[in-house]
Formats: sequence, structure tokens, C-alpha cells
Amino acid sequence: MEKERIGKYEFLAEPFHCDFNYRLFMGHMGNHMLNAADFHATANGFGMDYLLPNRRAWVLSRLAIEMEEMPTMYTRFYVETWVESVMRFFTNRNFRVVGTDGRVFGYGRAVWALVDLDTRKPTDLLLIPGINIADRVVKDKPCLMEKASRVKMSTQAELVRTIETYYSDIDINGHVNSVKYIEHVLDLWPGSWHKDHPLHRFEVAYVAEGHQGDRISFYREQVNDLTFCVRISREDGTELSRCQLEFA
Repeated sequence: MEKERIGKYEFLAEPFHCDFNYRLFMGHMGNHMLNAADFHATANGFGMDYLLPNRRAWVLSRLAIEMEEMPTMYTRFYVETWVESVMRFFTNRNFRVVGTDGRVFGYGRAVWALVDLDTRKPTDLLLIPGINIADRVVKDKPCLMEKASRVKMSTQAELVRTIETYYSDIDINGHVNSVKYIEHVLDLWPGSWHKDHPLHRFEVAYVAEGHQGDRISFYREQVNDLTFCVRISREDGTELSRCQLEFA
């Protein structure tokens, strides 16, 4: 049962998924974590292949990734994932990124909701027919990073960029892909900044859905020399998400 409760999946830092420092993009690391979550959920009977025919889908509510070191080009690594806790409408899932030699690259934490695709509202996780997610909870495996905090921003945040959303921004749920937000936010800094300031921690709280054709604006506020907050809003003022970034 322990093998079923903790998933371990191998990935490769492919060259075209790495930046000019030869290190994996944070967006691709986030994507690998989300893939690992899907693989693990599917193996345990509550993946998208089961949920979609029943008009249900997992929606990411929060994601925090903290990397001590990002895998370099051609590095093989594993993403371990397990369910930390289950509540009525949300479940907490953790990740550990570890090399084939056993060294730990970093950790991740995610909060998920199960959404009814017709009403777009959360549904009770404890009432999924034939599935007991609580039976897959792992309580004794540590995730050595802080949980996502509430990102606080003032009204003085600076408008940095406004973009339109297109076909490639949208995922199978019909809204802007979770990882696309990460990529768009990191594009707010020039390459010269990223060359000298590797990203140590990225956290994002998803507030509302963005859709194809939306014009979305990015507001940035500096907390200290290496910490920034970003608010992403639709043109009508609806807040879509908030992020906090800590550079090294």
C-alpha cells in the first residue's frame, strides 16, 4: 500500500526545456510536478480519465515550488508525490524532486479542488463514488518547505505588462493553464536579471479563471531586494491570481 500512496516518476531535463543557464525552466518543473500528480491520481483511481466522464476535474488552487538547485540539461531526476491531507473541498499534495544519485533538488506543495464542470463549483471530495482519497493520505513523509502564504499587495503595485490570451494558453478545462501563469510572470524580468538571480521559490494562488481572448494585466510590487509580488487581473478588474517570487 505504501508504494501506491507515494508515487515516484522519472523525468529528464530536456535541452529545449532549459534556459541559457542550462537549467530547467521553473515552468517546466511545475509542469513535471503536475504530471506526477496526474500519474499518481490515475494509478490510485481518481485521475482525470475517471473524473472527466463524470463531469468532474481537478483544479489547482495553490502551488508553491522551492528549489535549492534546478536540474541541468540532460539530468535525469525523479518527482515523488503524495497526498498530505484531505478536507471536504480541498486536498493538499506534496512533491520532492530528487536526483538519481539521491540528492534533493527541491520540494513543492499544491492545493487542489475537485470542480463540477457544469456548475464550475467545488464538489465534496469525500463523496466521490467508489473512491476514498483519505485512504491514500501519507502523514509520515516530510516536505521540507514552508506552506504557501497569503500574498499581500498594496494598491501601489506597478502595472508592468498587459497581454492577450490565445489558443496555446488554454488547457483541457477550458481556462488559462496553471503553468502559463508561471511563464508569463517570469517574463516580467529581463534575461539579464535571470542570469544573475536564479529563482529560489515561486508560489501562486489561483483566484478566478482566465479564458481565451481575455486581456490580462500584471502588477508588480517589490518587497525587498530579492522578493516580489505579482497580481494578475482581467481587463474588467477581476483578479485571476497572485504570486510571490523569491530570487537567490
